[in-house]
Amino acid sequence: MKATMFFVFLLTSLAACSQQPAYHNVDNKKFSELMKQPDVVILDVRTPQEFQGGHFPNALLIDYNSGYFADQVEKLDRDKTYLVYCAVGGRSSKASQILTDKGFKNVYNLQNGISKWDGEVAK
Repeated sequence: MKATMFFVFLLTSLAACSQQPAYHNVDNKKFSELMKQPDVVILDVRTPQEFQGGHFPNALLIDYNSGYFADQVEKLDRDKTYLVYCAVGGRSSKASQILTDKGFKNVYNLQNGISKWDGEVAK
């Protein structure tokens, strides 16, 4: 009985430890490298007002807080690579999880968001 309970506990613990996000958290350097790759979509999940204040060149805006985010990402090509960012990394983490839950395989979240970006932005 003790051995069975230990085995169940062990399996439960291993399953809990292995639940990591299916997307990749990346720093500025890696994000910048990925931006140069073909078939990449740069996805800004901030508000339109934040977007107007500065964004990555060629970024696609889909406001995470719009209430339509999940519907809008359904229209995207799941075979492309998505580079997701927001202001500080919170919304983009949640958005990246939604993308991976919907079957997107290549999703990269910019840690710390555009607020810590040291590269080019468009206005």
